[in-house]
Amino acid sequence: MTPLERAVRERICSEGAISVEAYMDACNAYYYATRDPLGATGDFVTAPEVNQMFGELVGAALADCWKRAGGPTDAVYAELGPGRGTLASDALRVLRSSGFRGEVHFVETSPVLREAQRRCVPAAEWHDAIGDLPARPILLVGNEFLDALPIRQFVAGVERRVMIAAGGLAFDRDGEVIETSPARDEAVAALAAHIARHGGAALLIDYGHEHGGPGDTLQAVSRHRFASVLERPGEQDVTSHVDFQALATVARGAGAAVTNVVTQGEWLQRLGIDSRAQALSRANPDRLHDLNAAIDRLCGSDAMGKLFKVIAIHAAEWPQPAGFA
Repeated sequence: MTPLERAVRERICSEGAISVEAYMDACNAYYYATRDPLGATGDFVTAPEVNQMFGELVGAALADCWKRAGGPTDAVYAELGPGRGTLASDALRVLRSSGFRGEVHFVETSPVLREAQRRCVPAAEWHDAIGDLPARPILLVGNEFLDALPIRQFVAGVERRVMIAAGGLAFDRDGEVIETSPARDEAVAALAAHIARHGGAALLIDYGHEHGGPGDTLQAVSRHRFASVLERPGEQDVTSHVDFQALATVARGAGAAVTNVVTQGEWLQRLGIDSRAQALSRANPDRLHDLNAAIDRLCGSDAMGKLFKVIAIHAAEWPQPAGFA
């Protein structure tokens, strides 16, 4: 029995069955505070870890948007859940080459990941919440951040909960599931309000669906394989699919402009990932196979290209970032 499962069982015995939201929140708070889950030796690999091209194209899209907005000198680069800092390092390399000299701000609560980020981007400043970001224009990216925020689940209008049954953890009801995420809504509302008030643009990249609908998308990943959500709590990544339609509605309600949703593969192709791969292969011919494999993984419809979506939130007076029709 994991330490967190013991704590969850004690809570259930004391309070009764707990919501899916409370369970997911407890699992991920413990999980991210106690390890670096990324890479081949961890539980999963994110797009920035696949190849430098991903972060470079993110940086190029933000640099282009910043320049078309007039290149405000008080703008800062910000990232939500920056992992090891790999994405920020690659994106900032492109931003700096474009003349951007702004500060770097990370929203991260994990002490383990903060230390990894500090090694990769030593000049960064850290914050616990979006609301702590400086009151200035932001060039922000959130890659696989929203999927880890807790969700609520409802079956026939009744909130689904986690209980103890037959000696183990179990859901208290089954049936057609409707999911909502107050935590996700709160994060996006705070981000959109900041952008509407101070200017800037944000790229949000995650797996999920363009339009909301019923369905149980709660999932767990351990050692690069799907696992049971209720097994080994606190020792595996628990996430759910992002509802981009709900995200856009919240952002508009907070006063920001919102782009359409595109797949990650389509977005990267529009930004020129093939041309970037050709340039890198000319400089390093021995990397051609790895670069092609990276494009397949990042853009392929049977890999990350179709499941992952991209949407941008921007201030009304700022241009729409590139890559959105």
